[in-house]
Amino acid sequence: TINVGPITAEKALDYGFTGPNLRAAGVDYDVRVMTPYSSYEDFDFIIPIGTNGDTYDRFCVRNEEIWQSLKLVREAMDRMPAGDYHAEVPEFYLPPKDAVYNTMEGLIWHFKIVMGEVEVPKGQVYMPVEGGNGELGFYLVSDGGRQPYRLHFRRPCFIYYQAYPEMIKGSMLSDAILTMSSMNVIAGELDA
Repeated sequence: TINVGPITAEKALDYGFTGPNLRAAGVDYDVRVMTPYSSYEDFDFIIPIGTNGDTYDRFCVRNEEIWQSLKLVREAMDRMPAGDYHAEVPEFYLPPKDAVYNTMEGLIWHFKIVMGEVEVPKGQVYMPVEGGNGELGFYLVSDGGRQPYRLHFRRPCFIYYQAYPEMIKGSMLSDAILTMSSMNVIAGELDA
C-alpha cells in the first residue's frame, strides 16, 4: 500500500482536506489543537503525521489515532470531577426521562425543546469539531426565531471524494478500492 493513492500536502490543502487524510500528507493540522474546544487544550496527546499522503500513511495515522484516543479517554476519566455534567442552561438540553414521566415541569420542558419553542438569538456561528474523518463543521444562521434561517454541515468525506479520481488516476482497480477504503469515505456524507 506504499505509494498507492497518494496526494501531496499542497493538493490536499487545495481540496480542503482535514483530519487523518490531511495529516497523512504531512500537514500538522487538528481542530482540537488549532481551535481548542471542550478543554482539549488541557490534555496531553500527540497528533500523528504522515509524510507521503498514500494509503499506507493514512493507515498509520489512523492506527496511531486509535492509541491517542484511548490515551485521551483514560486521561479524561482520571480527571472527571464528581457532580453534574450539564451546562447551566436547561432550556437547551432534554430533561431526565424520570422528570418527563413524573413531573409536569419535566414534560413541559421536554415538549418545548422537541417542538422548537426555544428561540435562538439572532446571528450566525460556525463551529468545527474534529470528527473521526476530519473537520465536521456546523454553520448556523438565526433570524431570532425558532427555526434556523440556514443550517449547513461541512462534511469531510464530501471533500475527499472530490479528490478521489485524481488520486487513483492510472492505478489498478485493486488500488482504487484500497485508496477509497483508506480515505474512509462515508457514503451518507456525499449528498450535498
